[in-house]
Amino acid sequence: MTITSALTSHNVGPATRNEPGRAAAFFAARLDFQTDVSDVRAGLLEAVPGFVLVDSRSRAAWEQGHIPGAIHLPTAEIGARAAELLDPAVPVVTYCWGPGCNGATRAALAFALAGYSVKEMIGGVEYWVREGLPTRTREGEVVADTDPLTAPVAGLSGPACGC
Repeated sequence: MTITSALTSHNVGPATRNEPGRAAAFFAARLDFQTDVSDVRAGLLEAVPGFVLVDSRSRAAWEQGHIPGAIHLPTAEIGARAAELLDPAVPVVTYCWGPGCNGATRAALAFALAGYSVKEMIGGVEYWVREGLPTRTREGEVVADTDPLTAPVAGLSGPACGC
């Protein structure tokens, strides 16, 4: 298929059929390389999470608020500092601001090029906050109200989305 044929209205709508085997491979690959806020939170609550969470944002962003348990390693410093901070045998999960930012993707690429097993946390710190999860700031730990458009509100259907 050429690029121009891929962009026609005949194959981009929701009713367009695709080959199920290719679709399964595509979605399995996404799950191999991405994780979400809920799964990261569940992992961080384990006695041994099995991964290290890396905030790839700037120092100012980190100080504004970050996920408890994360380490701070800006993308530009990964090549020079990852080996001193991280065990290459432990998978890495990267995050940045949110869906409008590809900083976590760039950080994940830098880790992969450095030989680390890596996933990107989709949603970033934005969705962490919107789901009512704690962030650490200079003032201490802060928890925002859960956004009912992104996660179940506590007391209505429990703490997890069920997906």
